[in-house]
Amino acid sequence: MCVVAASFCVSTASAAVSDDAVGGAVPPTGAAQIVLPDFASLAKRYGPAVVNISVTHEVTQMGVQLPPGIAPGNPLAPFLARRVIGNREEVSLGSGFIVTADGYILTNRHVVGDANVVDVKLTDKREFKGKVVGTDALSDVALIKIDADDLPVVVTGNPQRVDVGDWVMAIGSPYGFANTVTSGIVSAKSRSLPGEAYVPFIQTDVPINPGNSGGPLFDLRGRVVAINSMIYSKTGGYQGLSFAIPIDVALDVKDQLLKTGHVSRGWLGISLQEVSQALARSFGLAKPDGALISVVDPRGPAARAGMQAGDVVLAVDGHDIDDSVDLLTTVAKIRPGKNADLLVWRDGHAMHMSVAVGELDSNGGSAANASAAPPSRLGIVVRPLSTVEQQRLGLDHGLLIEQVTGRATRIGLKAGDIVLSVNGTPVASLDQLVVELRQLHDNAALLIQRGNARVYLPFDPA
Repeated sequence: MCVVAASFCVSTASAAVSDDAVGGAVPPTGAAQIVLPDFASLAKRYGPAVVNISVTHEVTQMGVQLPPGIAPGNPLAPFLARRVIGNREEVSLGSGFIVTADGYILTNRHVVGDANVVDVKLTDKREFKGKVVGTDALSDVALIKIDADDLPVVVTGNPQRVDVGDWVMAIGSPYGFANTVTSGIVSAKSRSLPGEAYVPFIQTDVPINPGNSGGPLFDLRGRVVAINSMIYSKTGGYQGLSFAIPIDVALDVKDQLLKTGHVSRGWLGISLQEVSQALARSFGLAKPDGALISVVDPRGPAARAGMQAGDVVLAVDGHDIDDSVDLLTTVAKIRPGKNADLLVWRDGHAMHMSVAVGELDSNGGSAANASAAPPSRLGIVVRPLSTVEQQRLGLDHGLLIEQVTGRATRIGLKAGDIVLSVNGTPVASLDQLVVELRQLHDNAALLIQRGNARVYLPFDPA
């Protein structure tokens, strides 16, 4: 659990729960007709398609070793101690759900990590070795395959038809308690989260805890509308804010992984910021809608089309743009190489511009849009080292810290530091840093280059 047009799957059992089937308790004669959600029927019908996932992986840990005969309380201990790095096995738990009767399962990327094989357990107690077909770091979606047939499957729905205030239900394995059912309402839609620019999250107040990650979020017709992915918490446990990945995003990732083995997204080569009311007035806009371009990558598609810093993108191919996340997700859905028509506000008037959309490098090489690692996890703004900087410093990877706030200051990070690795895993892109921070369950060691020296700094993900 992280703390902070697709085809439809058809159930092998029967169609989704109908309106008539989603009944509730019958009130006494003369009482007001209050229909309550029938969560029991939904859980009984679709619970068998939810699976428990466990992954065993090695975790790098740091420790201190003293010479023989030197006790920790010895005054010389701090001078004689040496740091040692070792590995230990750790089991992480998560959830998933079966989307095809022949064994394809959707879950979160941070649940499976870098594993190739995972353990999958069904509600009927059958256990399988699951193969990781593919993962996508930017959406945090993973696809698993188990060798089985005639499996129970979920029915997928349309997240666009889910409204704020609607009842929803989650099934998962919080803390390893398999097939736990929780419920709540949709709190918000198209929610933007730091460091998660390509997913318009559905926010709910459904109780979600570690182990729920990757499990389904159902509407009252029994259709999966999202994948439970993360919570916002200061304690590591549920505090009323849960976030889920819309199922159409996940199904698109699934289809691309099956077809090509990787996920392709459109890319413009721009950095964005929101249009505030004050900025809208200064630009002569009637309302604070659209996405303001703050930086244009001189090598990117937007620069080649003549776009400039200060342009406000109001629409793409006729789709009105509400904010920067809306622009990123809209462009990401466009096939690279295709021309997109952008309605742009410049110098007090609107104009149409045609841009040949490029392809976003999912490893971060072209992700000029994503300029900051998630401050909710660490409190830093970073960027990849340029080629010139790498040559000057003699490095082939690393992230330069440009701003430091909050917890990053407390653990000793400074602007100008270069993040080289997390728990021994080199980080060369923003996406890699996001993925590594997501997977942390225990204290981590950040390897930092500061000037000509290198130093490890501890980071507690709690």
